Amino acid sequence: MLIIVTYDVSTETAAGRKRLRRVAKVCESTGQRVQKSVFECRVNQMQYEELERRLLDEIELSEDNLRLYRLTEPVDLHIKEYGKFKATDFDAPLVV
Repeated sequence: MLIIVTYDVSTETAAGRKRLRRVAKVCESTGQRVQKSVFECRVNQMQYEELERRLLDEIELSEDNLRLYRLTEPVDLHIKEYGKFKATDFDAPLVV
């Protein structure tokens, strides 16, 4: 499944700035950054639950915001992309 992870972490304190870096690292370990606080992740159900647990362990619910969107298949019909950045096609052949 393809999911979108978005977050807004309060950075008014040093602890908040550290939390922001930790949340970003969790997301980077699973998906690709498409905007500063937005990630696309291709995961199965187990990976999704693990990602959600790891993110909830990092954020402060009273100060931060976390949103997880599951895109309906087929995603090609639900995603429009404009501008300079082009996301990696997870289903395309990998060329090294």
